[in-house]
Amino acid sequence: MHRQENRQGTVWLLAGTGDGPHLAEALISQGWHVHVSVVGAMAAHPYRGMDVDEIHVGALGGSQGISQWLQTIPVDWVVDATHPFALRISDQLNQACKVSGQGLVRFERRMEASGKAVVLGSMADLADHGLSGRRLLLALGARQLVEAAQVARDAGATVFARVLPSPMSLMKAAAAGVPPEHLAVVRPLQGPQPGALEAAVCRRWAITDVVCRQSGGATEALWASLSMEMGFALWLLRRPSPIAEVPVVHSVSQLLAHLNGTTP
Repeated sequence: MHRQENRQGTVWLLAGTGDGPHLAEALISQGWHVHVSVVGAMAAHPYRGMDVDEIHVGALGGSQGISQWLQTIPVDWVVDATHPFALRISDQLNQACKVSGQGLVRFERRMEASGKAVVLGSMADLADHGLSGRRLLLALGARQLVEAAQVARDAGATVFARVLPSPMSLMKAAAAGVPPEHLAVVRPLQGPQPGALEAAVCRRWAITDVVCRQSGGATEALWASLSMEMGFALWLLRRPSPIAEVPVVHSVSQLLAHLNGTTP
């Protein structure tokens, strides 16, 4: 996608595969120069072929590393479109941008109605529900896996987990005490029919409950759909509140208006 002739400024977009590519395309189409940062090589693939100025892959070195990056490549705006549960990077971005006086805006999907799902304020809340005899699948990020598995077992559930094919995820699964025969190592929404693998896992293990994060993205929507179709109970770990001092937008049009200084 090519830029419009009316060139805008430069944006540093931090995101993953969920919202990032769509945001990058929209920004480029409106004339913005875009630098993209992602955590790994797989997350960089959707940006290949786009007219981005640079793709940075890997860790940024905390708030100090972010400050150094901003000094190396000056930008007009930093757009934080990282995962809603990636609290550390959002906090580091805020700290670095405050120190340098850099404009920062947070892009976050709107939360949809959770339907029949039960929203948990924290994983500890799961202990308040009797899960004896239940077969519970944890479809969470690796960082929540150890706590979630322990709470679920204490509540009486037999625990299964779906994790990403990464060394950290496998180590966390082992630390959580999830046996290999209760572990599905897959990438979400992969294959010719997105959701088919998740449905097959639930059928194979006769899953009665699924715990996932209230991320507002395609993965949450998939589990909500499968819970209605297959009849298992859905538990959502509540999305953390965004940093109060950072402005938040929920759509491409809101983001463009904010960057152009036309936000109502």
